[in-house]
Amino acid sequence: MKLSGGCRCGAVSFEVESRTPYPYMRCYCSICRKTSGSGGYAVNLLGDAGSLEVTGAETKSVYNAVIDGKTSPAERHFCKACGSHLWLWDPRWPELVHPHAGAVDSPLPTPPEIVHIMLAFKPDWIEVPSGPGHVHFQNYPDLSIEDWHKSKGLLET
Repeated sequence: MKLSGGCRCGAVSFEVESRTPYPYMRCYCSICRKTSGSGGYAVNLLGDAGSLEVTGAETKSVYNAVIDGKTSPAERHFCKACGSHLWLWDPRWPELVHPHAGAVDSPLPTPPEIVHIMLAFKPDWIEVPSGPGHVHFQNYPDLSIEDWHKSKGLLET
């Protein structure tokens, strides 16, 4: 599925192919919460980095978070004009790019369940839904994005 998206001010836009377009995972870590300014989580998808096409790249910047005193190689790309967070790319997995679902303008499919991750880092004021259709992890989940899509029969070919 082709995902199209961009920043709030329109200076940066992108397109990327994704075989895993369901926005099912919500991350509550402090990096995702604070850099995206979200209400408690960020949703990242998985795309083919080789298919990423960017317009307005000169208006984009990159942030590398510091984790446990070390600078992460993961690049968090954002628009330096309006601050919209767009995607994450990590040189340890150069074939992948993780667009933020909030930056995607294409209609995304509704996931059959929501996986809440990094709950060990969630502030007390955030209420996380529970019950049927909600799975919780204190840290990283058991399945990768691709494996989750495979397990639900949702991996696009």
